[in-house]
Amino acid sequence: MTTRFPGRLGIQQRVLTPYRAAFFDLLAEACNGGLSVFAGLPLPAESISTPEGMNAARLSPARNLNLLGGPLYLCYQRGLLKWLADWDPDVLIVETNRRYLSTPNAVRWMKQHGRPVLGWGLGAPPLTGPLATLRNTGRSSFLRQFDGLLTYSRRGADEYAALGFPAERIFVAPNAASPRPASPLPLRAPAFDGKPSVLFVGRFQARKRIDKLIQACGSLPEGLQPRLVIVGDGPERNNLESLARTIYPSAEFSGAKQGAELAAYFSGADLFVLPGTGGLAVQEAMSYGLPVIMGQGDGTNDDLVRPANGWQCAGAERLAEVLQEALSDVSRLRAMGAESYRIVAEEINLERMVEIFVGAVKQLAHKDTQ
Repeated sequence: MTTRFPGRLGIQQRVLTPYRAAFFDLLAEACNGGLSVFAGLPLPAESISTPEGMNAARLSPARNLNLLGGPLYLCYQRGLLKWLADWDPDVLIVETNRRYLSTPNAVRWMKQHGRPVLGWGLGAPPLTGPLATLRNTGRSSFLRQFDGLLTYSRRGADEYAALGFPAERIFVAPNAASPRPASPLPLRAPAFDGKPSVLFVGRFQARKRIDKLIQACGSLPEGLQPRLVIVGDGPERNNLESLARTIYPSAEFSGAKQGAELAAYFSGADLFVLPGTGGLAVQEAMSYGLPVIMGQGDGTNDDLVRPANGWQCAGAERLAEVLQEALSDVSRLRAMGAESYRIVAEEINLERMVEIFVGAVKQLAHKDTQ
C-alpha cells in the first residue's frame, strides 16, 4: 500500500461488526504506529454478531452503558478516557452521533493534547417541525468540535456543508464492505437461459422487505416471471415461506450459504434485488457483475446504485414495475452488470476506503503540526 499514515490512529465505535473488522485490519496495515479500535457490545435485541478481535488492528473493549431506549436512546462508553491515555493516538476518529455521551470528553482530551479529531457519520438529513431551527443549531454546534468529517456519501457531505461545516474539511469515503474483485468480470450469455434468475442474499428481517419481492414476482406477466432464489435465514423465514406457497410457489429458499457455495449463486444470477434497507451483499453481488435493484435509504446507496448499473426504488410498491423494466431488456441488463463490476473494482471497495481515510488523517495531522 503506497499511502501510509506515519502515526498512531485511534477509532471509537459503539459496536464492532465483522465487516468493519475487515476494514480496520486493512487500515491498520496502512498506519505505521498501528490502529486501536475502542468498541463495546450491542444490545441483545439488535442481533449483531461481533468478532472477538482483529488480525492487524487492536480491539480495546468498551463498557457500553445503554440508557433509555427507542428515540430517546443514549449511550455512555466507560473506559474511553483511559483507552485514550493508554493508546495515546496522534489522530482520533469518532462516530458523529450526539447520543454517545462520552464522545465530547474524548474530543476535549485530544484537544488538550493538541491533536485532531475527525467525525465519521452518515450525514445530517434536513429536519422539519417546530423545533427544527433549534435542533439544527445544536447539530452545527456539535459538528464544530471536529477538525474534519468523514462521510459515506456525497449527499452526506452536502448535508454537513449545509450546516456550515467547511466543505474543504469534509471527506467522502463510500461505505465499502468488500475488497476489490479478485476475479475478472464473469461472462454471461447475451440471452437468458430459460427464465431469468433473480437473487436475494441476506438475513431474513422485516426491514429487508423480502415479502414485497415475492409479491412483485407473482404480479409480473407470466412470460417475465423469474426464477426467484432467496438465500439466507432469519426470524422471518417461516412467514416468508408461507407467503411464497400462497402467491409464488416456485420461489426457492436455499438457506444460509457461505464461501464457494454462495459464489455459485451470485455467478448463476441475472439480477440482484434488495427491496428494503441494509444488506452488505449488494457490493458482493456487484463484484460478480450483477445489476442491482435496491430500496432507497440514507444516501449511502446513491454512489453505489446509479442509473447506469441499477435502480433505487422509492417504495416497495414500485418493485414490480422496476422488475418488469429490468427483465425486458437482456442486453441492457448485461451492460449494467458490467458497470456494477467497474464501480466496485475502481471506486467503492475496502482498499479505496482506506486510501481516503489515510488521506484525510494525514491532511489534518499535517495541518495540526503547522
